[in-house]
Amino acid sequence: MPANLSPEYKHADEAYRAAKTDAERIACLEEMLACIPKHKGTEKMQADLKTRMAKLREHPTGHAGARQRDIFHVEPGGAGQVVLLGLPNCGKSALVGKLSNAKVTVTDYPFGTHGPVPGMAHHEDVPIQLVDMPPITPGSVVPGMMGTYRNCDIVLIAVDLAAPDTLEQLEGCLEVLQDRNMLLVARRTGRDERDAEGHQLRTAVIVGTKDDVPGAADTFETLRELYGSAGASPSQDGSAGASPSQEGSAGASPSQGERVPMFSVSANTGHNLTDLLAHLFRTLDVIRVYCKEPGKPPDMNVPFILPRGSTISDMATAVHREFPERLKHACVWGSAKFPGQQVQRDHVLADRDIVELHLTG
Repeated sequence: MPANLSPEYKHADEAYRAAKTDAERIACLEEMLACIPKHKGTEKMQADLKTRMAKLREHPTGHAGARQRDIFHVEPGGAGQVVLLGLPNCGKSALVGKLSNAKVTVTDYPFGTHGPVPGMAHHEDVPIQLVDMPPITPGSVVPGMMGTYRNCDIVLIAVDLAAPDTLEQLEGCLEVLQDRNMLLVARRTGRDERDAEGHQLRTAVIVGTKDDVPGAADTFETLRELYGSAGASPSQDGSAGASPSQEGSAGASPSQGERVPMFSVSANTGHNLTDLLAHLFRTLDVIRVYCKEPGKPPDMNVPFILPRGSTISDMATAVHREFPERLKHACVWGSAKFPGQQVQRDHVLADRDIVELHLTG
């Protein structure tokens, strides 16, 4: 059976041969493995790619003492990592700059961003990491960049509502992801969760920027009808979203995977930015828990961020790795039956709970 290798695979293969560091080689191999057709004729090629990646990770070929790094890797922070994807001048840098402390470069010319720029936005007291990335074009994507989208928690696709080619921008972004075996879903997914056909599922949201420009509302409505969440109608604040657990519809574009939530925003006026951050928080599916020392008021300034479903034991581990072994019980204000109720280590916590840990010794 012929392999029928795609142009994206061949481009990644060429980049692999030209790579100078192990980090670059691994990124290219990951790209090749994602793009290669999944059928019996490529099973040996897939196994070879996996073997090469394993060898590079276990036995680096660089000189002793040499430091190699992936220039597109951003260490995750906050409650989750949201990485922006968009074509040149789509408004993503302005969005990150407005929402966070990131030192982004906003220009009137294309490709003003040359590398990843992380910043921390906040939904109430919850930090959410936003990462501005260099712009992409359907025919030109640096292989190493895609690893950042594969490993983040949410892909935020930004399109310019003031541009004449807004629809083409969105289709171009979806094409880039589809060509690299990624399909979009509304719900939170695992880091390498795949469907039955082997596509990597990526949690996503589509954001139309510059909605303060005349005509932007009509453009957003058109996008929503074509790509927005099934059954969702735009709210008065310009969002068209679904709950993180909503399934996609049969009418979703094959290149998209399923319909995902959409928001229209303006970095200039701040319109709808608070609702966008609230949606990101809900989609990350985390809770905030506050710690209280016995006999003292709770510390409400910096919450512990935990996955939904976390227990008292998980909370103790987050405070200090030795605390679970010393934990006798805990008192909880919030989800408990009454304030300060004594609970055991398997008690499941809820958002905004206050926890007082009681330890031995």
